[in-house]
Amino acid sequence: MAPFGLSALKLILQRKTAKKSPLASWSRPFGLGWDQPFKVRYASNLDDGPWHGAPLGGFGAGCIGRSSKGDFNLWHLDGGEHWYGNIPDCGFALFENNGTTTTAHGLAVKPTIDASNPEAGEPLSAWSWYPASSAKQSTGTYSARYPFSWFKYCDVFKTEVECESFSPIIPGNYRDTSLPVAVFRWHFKNPSRKTLKLSLLLSWRNTLNWFSNTDPSAEVHFRDDGSPEHSYVPAIGRSEGQRNRWIDSDGMHGILLEGERHNPIAEGEGQWCLAVGELPPGVELMRCSRWDPHGDGAEIWNRFSSDGSIPQSNNDRRSGSNDPLSCAMALRFELAPGAELEIPLVMSWDLPVTAFATGCQAFRRYTDFHGSDGTNAAAIATEALQQWPHWKQQIEAWQEPVLQRQDLPEPLRMALFNELYDLTSGGTLWTNASSDDPEGRFGVLECLDYAWYESLDVRLYGSFALLQLWPALDRAVLRSFARAIPAADSTQRPIGWYFTQGKGRVEADRKVAGATPHDLGAPNERPFDATNYTAYQDCNLWKDLGSDFVLQVWRTYKLAPDGKNINFLAQCWPAAVEALTYLKGFDINNDGLPDNGGAPDQTFDDWALKGVSAYCGALWIAALEAALAMAQTLSLELGLDTALEQRLFGQWLSQSRSNFDTLLWNGDYYKIDAESGTPVVMADQLCGDFYARLLGLPPVVSDANARSSLKAIKEACFDSFEGGKLGVANGLKRDGSPLDPNGTHPLEVWTGINFGLAAYYQLMKDSNTALSICNAVVNQVYNGGMQFRTPEALTANNTFRACHYLRAMAIWALWATHTQWQLIPGADKKP
Repeated sequence: MAPFGLSALKLILQRKTAKKSPLASWSRPFGLGWDQPFKVRYASNLDDGPWHGAPLGGFGAGCIGRSSKGDFNLWHLDGGEHWYGNIPDCGFALFENNGTTTTAHGLAVKPTIDASNPEAGEPLSAWSWYPASSAKQSTGTYSARYPFSWFKYCDVFKTEVECESFSPIIPGNYRDTSLPVAVFRWHFKNPSRKTLKLSLLLSWRNTLNWFSNTDPSAEVHFRDDGSPEHSYVPAIGRSEGQRNRWIDSDGMHGILLEGERHNPIAEGEGQWCLAVGELPPGVELMRCSRWDPHGDGAEIWNRFSSDGSIPQSNNDRRSGSNDPLSCAMALRFELAPGAELEIPLVMSWDLPVTAFATGCQAFRRYTDFHGSDGTNAAAIATEALQQWPHWKQQIEAWQEPVLQRQDLPEPLRMALFNELYDLTSGGTLWTNASSDDPEGRFGVLECLDYAWYESLDVRLYGSFALLQLWPALDRAVLRSFARAIPAADSTQRPIGWYFTQGKGRVEADRKVAGATPHDLGAPNERPFDATNYTAYQDCNLWKDLGSDFVLQVWRTYKLAPDGKNINFLAQCWPAAVEALTYLKGFDINNDGLPDNGGAPDQTFDDWALKGVSAYCGALWIAALEAALAMAQTLSLELGLDTALEQRLFGQWLSQSRSNFDTLLWNGDYYKIDAESGTPVVMADQLCGDFYARLLGLPPVVSDANARSSLKAIKEACFDSFEGGKLGVANGLKRDGSPLDPNGTHPLEVWTGINFGLAAYYQLMKDSNTALSICNAVVNQVYNGGMQFRTPEALTANNTFRACHYLRAMAIWALWATHTQWQLIPGADKKP
């Protein structure tokens, strides 16, 4: 084929290049760094720095991430595990000849020398890299409104160049949302009076067999903050048995990347595929199946930077040890003055197995649609080439109702979408379907530092997004908890908090029958079956988990956009009864309310409460109201005999209500607890009242007491804490001063708690405070280099704790209270 042909151009005459970033997106000048990004609070916790962008890939399929400096640097391809690093030969490059001069750049900023291996020298030293923006001049912008992200390149090439990338993350679409695929829709426009010759290059490293743990012991040890972590040593750089080869079929041309595999297939094994669709005449496709990424890159770059070509080869030789290989494909064409061209490329991966403890593994959800033998990357790529316009249309349709809410600040609308990133990159597990789990089993890590699935106290806040957009997955998580509540595991484990307090070794059962588990287990063990992975506290003693479970079950039954699922409610009912009965056992003085034990025994697990507490007591009362509603519904709808439970829960509820205010109300707000005498205003003291009001249950406290408490919280913990610019601190004295200047949880701003509080203020018709809190937190996260790794906690010292945190998706509770559960298109579909 001729390398440049005018007839090849697909003119898009009606489209005008956007001058501004897309509506409600997070934007950053290309490659511009941060002066003072948030730094990690504890040295042992994860801090990869601020270079994070929207992830690509389906839920539970593994994902990759590309930052605002153009590099691919996040590799969550081993279920539940994290690896962060720039692979310079993974990315795009562009060549341009304007008839006078030629310009060629890799479309990322210059990679840095690996500090752990300085002898390796500068990677791909023959390549020219795209210049980063400065404070005075921008060379382009990165924007993201998840699942979309956009790169716009300017003032370097004569051509106007944009790239839109996305994966099919679509509410209510459980099939396509699971797919391991990324779409890159490139758009070129020639604004000059000269014909421009262009070539777009995509290079990719064969990383098959990299992402599995080479440490079979996965040894568990404790960090300096008392939390457990396991050893993870991926096989980064392994090359044995890898090969790349061309692949062509109807409507698809590309390169297939393969590696060694076992029979049956093991974790980390499978395929990658880079592909384009049918090209119009005059657009030339060139493919190089093998080049050495450990050299200076000249074998690719010399020709590409000269005329936009690359060496054509289809060498499918398998690699040996220390024999890395990358592949490349280039699309060469020309643009007449004023002409435009759109080129979609897709990248797919088929890594079907997620392994846990030795001998335990699962197939990913997408294998139900594309098979589990690891040979389907090309089929997935072909589907993406055919379906991407429809996917894009569906995503735009569900985002539109949020985008059009002009009464909500644009930063809030932006964060609503972008906080969904964690459903993809939060170590997400989504298994294939079974007769017991027709939608598969689903879980998102609490965070990467606290790497266990679906912490129940955290998802009390963070699951609002899943409920509103993929309700069948929310039900799947709660069914897993329902199964786990009756289970027992007497294995003794040391409790980490006592180590941090210098109190020596204290051990406890892993799981007591009837206790609601804190989490659904960890990726290094047997998630869903071995629960209560965390051992920082003895979760069998927690006073919020049972209430959290009951409230979430009733919430999901009542508010799921795809309808009230009475079978789900019936499945969870026995566990709800058992959970509340177990929790009532902590009512030491028989006043109807469970008593906190003096060691941290609730979601604020560094914060000791003693006796009846406002936080746990309000949740308990709301949960009893929910349980009564459940019992009445099951009796009416299914004819179940729940009279005994209704009498018992009614008695407990009456007794609890009669004592809650007596023990805790001080005339201004609710005391943190009844026995410790701690003189602080606890910001989240009435989470239970928020839930009761949201679900249409009788409120836990009177309107007057709720408003008085919210006023005290605003004045003490928001207005008086850093002038409200940081958000709401967890607990301060009434005058806004700290009880302990060196305290941990009380002086932290928890992003998810803040979003939940904002929703409570909104529910109580105080929109101004709700939006002020939300704006403060969003501003800190998205201007402080925490985007797409939102932490649990921020401090006034510009530090953070626990990034990639599940609770932050509580921002969708604010959407719910603003919209009275306005349906998102597609979310009401049943899977």
